[in-house]
Amino acid sequence: MLDLGAAGPGTIATYLLTYMLGLLIGQDIWQRVSTARTPGIARGAGIGAGIYCVLYALAGALIGTATRVLHPGLANPDDAFAAIAADVLPAGLRGLVLAAALAAVMSTASGGLLACSTVATRDIGGLRSSSVATNRLCTLLVGVLAVAIAVAVDDVVAALTAAYNLLVGGLLVPIVGGLVWQRGTRSGATAAMLAGAVAVVAAMVALGVMSEAAIYWGVAASLVAHLTVSLATAPTDDEVLHRWRERLAGRGSGDTDEAGRRRA
Repeated sequence: MLDLGAAGPGTIATYLLTYMLGLLIGQDIWQRVSTARTPGIARGAGIGAGIYCVLYALAGALIGTATRVLHPGLANPDDAFAAIAADVLPAGLRGLVLAAALAAVMSTASGGLLACSTVATRDIGGLRSSSVATNRLCTLLVGVLAVAIAVAVDDVVAALTAAYNLLVGGLLVPIVGGLVWQRGTRSGATAAMLAGAVAVVAAMVALGVMSEAAIYWGVAASLVAHLTVSLATAPTDDEVLHRWRERLAGRGSGDTDEAGRRRA
């Protein structure tokens, strides 16, 4: 259980691709970065959070390893944390640790719900000036849907794998492409998202949710669609590109007029 390579190089590479790049493009991560007062604060916070995540992951793995020794016949591996906390910690500390774990889950869930409602109202619904009430209603609906999915899916790793496969397979190429390849177009990004999502779903249906090939099929399909459609459509307007460069350089306000949005 202490062999770092026990999962195999293929699984390790797939997990690195899926989860590291999934965090890189996650809306819930970006909305936290956007609250920083300066680029230096955002950079330092990102590095600090990354180091913390590595230590947190090692702690989780060690807890799981210890639980495997103390509870070799545990029916559900997802119960490992609660089982070992209940067995080895005194009453007061046990409650504190479980409360801290619940707080971490609530913090992650709240960030994810806000990210989903923001994308739904601003990007999908196109409500640039949506009200607080609209955002709250959307957050409530997304929360109900999330609870329903959580009740229906009883395998945490499988649920995470499916979610991150869709995230990375559908969004990695258009997001990175938008940052580094100015010949990319809106039509190319849209085609990349659709092609990647369809490829991921098809691969998971055909090969299983835990298939390592699903994420690679998704990224490959997304890349091909992004390149093909972008090159086949008219380049992005020069004024839009200028605004985009200004925003990337930290000089733009982030707001565009209606005409600029239509051209984008």
